[in-house]
Amino acid sequence: MLSEKSTATVRATLPAVGAAIGTITERFYGRLFDARPELLRDLFNRGNQAAGLQRQALAGSIAAFATYLVDHPDDRPDVMLGRIAHKHASLGVTAGQYEIVHQHLFAAIAEVLGEAVTPEVAEAWDEVYWLMANALIAIEARLYAERGVLAGDVWREWTVVGRTEETADCATFRLRPADGAPAPAFKAGQYVSVQVELADGARQIRQYSLSSAPGGEVRSITVKRVAGDPDGEVSGHLHARLREGDRLRVSAPYGDLVLDAEVLGGAGLGEAGLGESGPGEAGPGEVGPGGAGGGRGGRAPLLLASAGIGCTPMLAILEQLTAAGHRAPVTVVHADRSPADHPLREDHAALTAKLADGAAHFWYESPEPGHPADRTGLVDLSGLVIASGTRAYLCGPLPFMRAVRTQLLAKGVPAADIHYEVFGPDLWLAQD
Repeated sequence: MLSEKSTATVRATLPAVGAAIGTITERFYGRLFDARPELLRDLFNRGNQAAGLQRQALAGSIAAFATYLVDHPDDRPDVMLGRIAHKHASLGVTAGQYEIVHQHLFAAIAEVLGEAVTPEVAEAWDEVYWLMANALIAIEARLYAERGVLAGDVWREWTVVGRTEETADCATFRLRPADGAPAPAFKAGQYVSVQVELADGARQIRQYSLSSAPGGEVRSITVKRVAGDPDGEVSGHLHARLREGDRLRVSAPYGDLVLDAEVLGGAGLGEAGLGESGPGEAGPGEVGPGGAGGGRGGRAPLLLASAGIGCTPMLAILEQLTAAGHRAPVTVVHADRSPADHPLREDHAALTAKLADGAAHFWYESPEPGHPADRTGLVDLSGLVIASGTRAYLCGPLPFMRAVRTQLLAKGVPAADIHYEVFGPDLWLAQD
């Protein structure tokens, strides 16, 4: 994949580029937003930019991609690329934007590294960039085609047909296409992007998991109100302003935290068992084949672990499992501050109870009286039996997922069978 000449150059310069990548990405975003302020206003998450999270994620992905190419010059890390492509597709990223990124990223590299960027070095890293960019462009083109939309044209108007206050800080919004056309199919565990126009004219975007299983014309998202500005400007807007009858701009559904046919023990049936299959792009390093699953009597043991609002994709997956008649063991793990803070708590427990072999284990920092002492505080899997062949699905804050992953690995669950979803920039690679 990476030419022999460029492989040698990238290997030799990786330490210098890696040491400076944080400064490079900071300089890159500064240049990009100076030249194209509308990208910060209408595409990039201003909260992530203010906190520096997007810079960390970009630095991590570039370093991981280059390192992989050096170690595997005839291959590429499709598992990582797939996760990025799903996020890009949900934002409506187009091929032409990669040329804009290239222009400002390489100007930043030259500024930071100076004379070390010889023509040979520039050529090698240019090859790395376009290998990554063209791979993403191809995957995103396929994702758009599978949704039946033009590249980047992922947005539709939806009408709010109901709102439920789940906790003091979480509300569920039920949505139906405003034009009366059929709602797009999706896979349990996927998310949509929501774009709102704020008081300053910015059209900010955030992603929210679909919190109900596929089927019907109504879609649900459960939104946690995030404190602070700009981090919580979209969730705050939705909580304060969105009511039944209002309209909301929503993207087509994307995301790779989905069950496949092998997990459920049947042919992929997709939404409502109608024969849809999906691309199944995998996430960074650990997500296996995707695609919606169907069939009866699933044979794979599962562990669904979440924390906070990370329970939302798990609720959709649990609904899918009950509808599919999944009979293998399903271990449900959730962590929260208290029962009152646990979104959709009753649904979480009730759906687990409907399974033929389901068990729910909830950990709370401040539990109610009578709550088991061994379910207080941080999640501890030492007392749980994890069946052989278990596939794990994780969603929640990164420290939570890393801790659960470590415990699962210690229990013998292979890394390839541990899948995850991150709300916000994926910093897993950046912190590994």
